[in-house]
Amino acid sequence: MSGTGRRLGVAAVVVGLLGLVLGLGGLAYARLELGGAVVSSESMTPTYGPGDRIFYERTGGGEVRRGDVVLFSAPERYGFDGLVVKRVIGVGGDRVACCTGAGAAARVTVNGKAIEEPYLKGGEAGGGAGVPDYDVRVPEGRLFLLGDNRANARDSRAFPDDRNGTFAESEIRGRVTDSYAVPAVIGTAIVLGALLTLTGVGLGIAARVVRKRGRAPIAPEWRLPG
Repeated sequence: MSGTGRRLGVAAVVVGLLGLVLGLGGLAYARLELGGAVVSSESMTPTYGPGDRIFYERTGGGEVRRGDVVLFSAPERYGFDGLVVKRVIGVGGDRVACCTGAGAAARVTVNGKAIEEPYLKGGEAGGGAGVPDYDVRVPEGRLFLLGDNRANARDSRAFPDDRNGTFAESEIRGRVTDSYAVPAVIGTAIVLGALLTLTGVGLGIAARVVRKRGRAPIAPEWRLPG
């Protein structure tokens, strides 16, 4: 019995520790590397609309690339501390201009080359009639950001007198990911960790019971008088 108790005790420690490492590691990774937000405006439709929940990787502005959808905080411009979501069109050193062509044929150019933007609402790159054109040289360490709904987005075009509307890389909080694989894996790790921890506790209780039984005193043998 003592051998069984020891084996159960060892199993309890191993399984319990594995569960704690897996669960706490998943929680720590999720807290430090991932974030979630709910879209509140129409500036990124049809890609993301009001009420859509998005996940983002916490990353600095120096790691994002053209075409990435990012979340950033710019309270001095927007008047609140919440996160804003927009798409990166130009990075430091780029020249961004709008637009070549007209109407549905209009295209934003980056460094003189027209870019394809299949994500645009209505295919409208410029934002429609009455929206002024622009020609911006993006300073180093800054980003030119636009919404996918160009006719209804308060983006870099809204701040032409403040560094041509560009945003500092330091304002970026994360890059949106459309892959649910990482959140799913982390969620699975957390659940599995909890189950293993509970299993370890159960094995520990079983080991204690077995040991107690092994130490139970032996009842004296009773004999009938001859």
